[in-house]
Amino acid sequence: MLYLIGLGLADETDITVKGLELVKRAERVYLEAYTSILLVDHEKLETYYGRPVILADRELVESSSDTILAGADTQDVAFLVVGDPFGATTHTDLVLRARELGIAIQSVPNASILSAIGATGLQLYNFGQTVSMVFFTDTWKPSSFYDRVKENRQLGLHTLILLDIKVKEQSLENLARGRKVYEPARYMTAAQCANQMLEVEEERREGVYGEDSLAVGAARVGSVHQRLACGTLKQLAAVDLGPPLHSLVLLGTRTHDLEKEFIRAFAIDVESFDVAWDKGRQAPAQVAPT
Repeated sequence: MLYLIGLGLADETDITVKGLELVKRAERVYLEAYTSILLVDHEKLETYYGRPVILADRELVESSSDTILAGADTQDVAFLVVGDPFGATTHTDLVLRARELGIAIQSVPNASILSAIGATGLQLYNFGQTVSMVFFTDTWKPSSFYDRVKENRQLGLHTLILLDIKVKEQSLENLARGRKVYEPARYMTAAQCANQMLEVEEERREGVYGEDSLAVGAARVGSVHQRLACGTLKQLAAVDLGPPLHSLVLLGTRTHDLEKEFIRAFAIDVESFDVAWDKGRQAPAQVAPT
């Protein structure tokens, strides 16, 4: 049996009772270590679980999945995922491969950022499509997220933006030369995301959002060190929310007074928050048609 087990968002104790029981009895345990991270290190997980945990990087999961699945038709193999098992398409691919090999599968769900973002006080049924923001380079600045944000804004819905992480990545030079040399890990901040969003709006000029658009930066959601900050994109572009992981929510126009009351407590500046809130709620967002 292949068990896909969600670990939650913060530390080793976020695993469910069912998940922990399966980890303890599995023949092998893998930890997917590139789509997200826990706020504790690998060794702490091994100590808590009382057994070795094999780190599964992108290459192992996406190119050598048969290594993970080896023997899972007769033995129990646990595949641990930060958040919920199906929060990333990579894990769907692993399940499809297991099906092809006739391996039985069971998933153990857990909290993910898709649900835990409710800690901002923004009502989950007021969210539209979730999008991702990658690190821009001098020659690569993809803006496909912008069109999804535009669709959400036309409906007045909030947009959750998941921020890029770079773990065990190679430079173009090392990749070209076949050298197994990896760059230091990088985790996008809410400030970097806000800056890149404004950069894309400056280029696209479709009026989907602007410097005075309200957003919420969220850091280390679900942990005791969780931090939230609400302000305009211009304000958030200069805010330091501390260590990873970060997310960002761009507010829609179809909001409730309870949402205002909740997020106002996290306002970077209450006076400018009130002005931006009233301005953004005066009428549905008018954006240029596609």
